Amino acid sequence: MAALTPARRTALARVSLEGLSVGDAFGDQFFLLSNREIQPETGLPPAPWGWSDDTEMACSVVTVLTEHDGIDQDALATSFAERMDIGRRYGAGALELLERVRGGVHWHRASRELFDGKGSFGNGAAMRVAPLGAYFSDDPARAAKEAALSAEVTHAHPEGIAGAVATATAAAHAAADPDLTPRGLLEAALEHTPAEHVRKGLRRARTLLKATPAEAAHVLGNGNRISAQDTVPFALWAAATNLDDYESAIRACVLVGGDMDTTAAITGGVLAARLGTEGLPPGWHEAREPLPTWLPT
Repeated sequence: MAALTPARRTALARVSLEGLSVGDAFGDQFFLLSNREIQPETGLPPAPWGWSDDTEMACSVVTVLTEHDGIDQDALATSFAERMDIGRRYGAGALELLERVRGGVHWHRASRELFDGKGSFGNGAAMRVAPLGAYFSDDPARAAKEAALSAEVTHAHPEGIAGAVATATAAAHAAADPDLTPRGLLEAALEHTPAEHVRKGLRRARTLLKATPAEAAHVLGNGNRISAQDTVPFALWAAATNLDDYESAIRACVLVGGDMDTTAAITGGVLAARLGTEGLPPGWHEAREPLPTWLPT
């Protein structure tokens, strides 16, 4: 595949961001008490659909890619910290880290001191990274490398990094290969993914291509533990088994519960990289809250 121009890379990343943010916003509506009676298989929450920290952080990733043609870790940490809106439901670990960065602690130190020095293996690095995979869709190995750089800013644990690498490489292949198969998507993610538990989950996902969402979530997890290893395998399973059906993939994420906005953000970002914005269901894009004004146009 010929190398992409920076303008084309940015356009692909923005398309993936649209799919990520719509999935995030759709999934996030099912946490609201007022929407608990809406059926995830068929129902639509009332608009507007507000997005969460998944989208806010993904917008920083796209901004840094646009401005630096790659991941500048210091710029990314600064963007995360300065643009953090605590009303977007950041996790406790992310709040602690980004508040410390705001206070002058270098991200390298703050990231590695989380969780008694083990670093975070949460799903936050994966939830925001699909647009990066689309950006480097002509070079999956580069996508994996840049995804690891993006993850290290907040997730020092190998599993947290592995979740980001798996998601980014899946998005890269989704954007680049029109003949991609469900098994092929999961194997593309496995090709570059380090660490133990995320890899095990992806291997299990390959054996579940005929399973129902509930059956897959029972084996792979649904993000309820907020870890990369119990989130990314199911999210990529949902994308793989619904390669040409964005709506079914996103509804599968909501149907199984757990961290629904994050699984739907990962799945939505990967599938939009493949399907484009025209693959989003009618009305869903319009129902989503507008993206932040600071995002480069």
